[in-house]
Amino acid sequence: MTNPAFLPGQPLAGDEPVFREPWEAHAFAMAVSLHQRGLFTWAEWAAALAAQIERAQAGGDADLGDTYYHHWLATLEALVAEKGASSADELTRYRDAWDHAADRTPHGQPIELQPRDFGAA
Repeated sequence: MTNPAFLPGQPLAGDEPVFREPWEAHAFAMAVSLHQRGLFTWAEWAAALAAQIERAQAGGDADLGDTYYHHWLATLEALVAEKGASSADELTRYRDAWDHAADRTPHGQPIELQPRDFGAA
């Protein structure tokens, strides 16, 4: 089956959209959870996501659907910082620590964030 027009480039299982990677599902769930907790309205989310995608397209993103959750994550990070739930610096610090933890973790093992991951360069 081909993808519905509103989800170009997104993988499907049967006729249902699915996530390409686990992190996409996590980003999706975090946005829904933060919305449910009142950090932002869904209208704010939709406007911020649309603006993020528009900026990416203006910067050369071909918008084939394969970068959709990258835009989702960038929007989530921006709104979290804008609303004061975290700072951009703190988000970067944790992203870098998780990258380090993932790099040192053998394939197939759970990734565990440790204090030493925050000092990695």
